[in-house]
Amino acid sequence: MRLPRDLSGKELASLLEALSYSVTRQTGSHLRLTTHENGEHHITVPRHSSLRVGTLGYILSEVAEHFGTTRDQLVERLFGR
Repeated sequence: MRLPRDLSGKELASLLEALSYSVTRQTGSHLRLTTHENGEHHITVPRHSSLRVGTLGYILSEVAEHFGTTRDQLVERLFGR
C-alpha cells in the first residue's frame, strides 16, 4: 500500500494518538512518543515538514510490529485507504 508523501512529523504524531501514543518529550526537532497498550513502547518521530518515505515506513513498521499487525493494516487504519 502506498504511503503518503506529504505527511509531517507533527501530523503523524497526531494520527498515532488513535493508538494511545502520546508525546512524552521533545529534544530539538524530534518527538518521543510512548504508548502503554500491549506493553510499553517508544518511538521517535522527526518533527520535519514532510517525512521521508523510508523514515515513515520504518516508523509504521515498528508500530505495526508492536501491535502484532501488518504495516498495510496499520496504514489502512491510520489513513483510511
